[in-house]
Amino acid sequence: MADLAHLMRPGTLQLPALPPLALYVHLPWCLRKCPYCDFNSHEVRDGALAADTAEAYLAALRADLEAALPLVWGRPVVSIFIGGGTPSLFDPEQIARLISDIRARLPLEPGCEITLEANPGTFERERFRGFRQAGVTRLSVGVQSFDDTQLKTLGRVHSATQAREALAEAAASFETFNLDLMYALPGQTLDDLARELDTALSFEPPHLSIYHLTIEPNTVFATRTPQHLPDADLASDMLDLITERTAGHGLARYEVSAYAREGHRCLHNLNYWQFGDYLGIGAGAHSKLSFPHRVLRQVRWREPAAFMAQADKVSNEHEVARKDLPFEFMLNALRLKDGVAMTQFLERTGLPPSSIAPALRTARGRGLLSADPARIQPTERGFDFLSDLQQLFL
Repeated sequence: MADLAHLMRPGTLQLPALPPLALYVHLPWCLRKCPYCDFNSHEVRDGALAADTAEAYLAALRADLEAALPLVWGRPVVSIFIGGGTPSLFDPEQIARLISDIRARLPLEPGCEITLEANPGTFERERFRGFRQAGVTRLSVGVQSFDDTQLKTLGRVHSATQAREALAEAAASFETFNLDLMYALPGQTLDDLARELDTALSFEPPHLSIYHLTIEPNTVFATRTPQHLPDADLASDMLDLITERTAGHGLARYEVSAYAREGHRCLHNLNYWQFGDYLGIGAGAHSKLSFPHRVLRQVRWREPAAFMAQADKVSNEHEVARKDLPFEFMLNALRLKDGVAMTQFLERTGLPPSSIAPALRTARGRGLLSADPARIQPTERGFDFLSDLQQLFL
């Protein structure tokens, strides 16, 4: 871990205040590695997570958190996200212990959002209720599709029936929950997607996350790419359909891939997009931590066994170079439909307005950013050509 005295020394940045702090906890195991997935996830043996492995990993998480405490001492946590892998492979009792361990070591803001990712393939009746009793306040259900053929193509371990049952239980157990849905699937038509949306929206989800199926390097789909993937024009029409249908059900698009009812935006992800701080613990987890004169990034050991063997150490850490901060900020902030205030850029990067003035002029000249000098907000055109807009800040 970085030395705190070294991090507090004078530097070229001047951050007037530290941003909000979130906590990400990575639980890396899943029942089966999906062929499109490039996340740090690892298949369990014999279809279950061994009890001794789970206990050893929870102990390693405690050691990781304790080693990191000097870097965030006294800072309250606004949100916790328990992601994976498939965190719902852990029992509610184990999740309760994890949350208790965190509460004992970090001050949580009143009403701290605590999200747990869950897979319908690990669903058992009353299990989600157990997670709610454990202290989880928000469930994120990885449905991806309600079509059994597509689920098989995507390598998902659950069926459409299991997805429906899991969502019904999530709605009964949680005041707020998220539904993950993928589009631009092999052979998918607009009518197919419309049926998917009808099913998804029938559960009245407070939050919907929509993901375009993309072929990522180092995945099974990269070497065995499915046939009949929708082209860019059809995928664009699909996104328009999603935005139209969700709006009719009271879900407003507030980020590139996120739609929510009033009061149900994901606070954890908003903190990422607004260039807040986050401490990541667990195998392969990433951290971004601010200090008065610098911004630090860390990565934990990726392999679960390597992480558990040296949980009090990080595999990599570096200060973000001053020249890289504008792009890193915009890579996140420009994903938000409403953008961010200019003052937020100044506060969270410690840079002066002159550092991005040329890029702002170019972006506004091309109609990619709104003309309001007090906000950094993409126009409709900027939202459609987001990569082009972000690259102006490289």
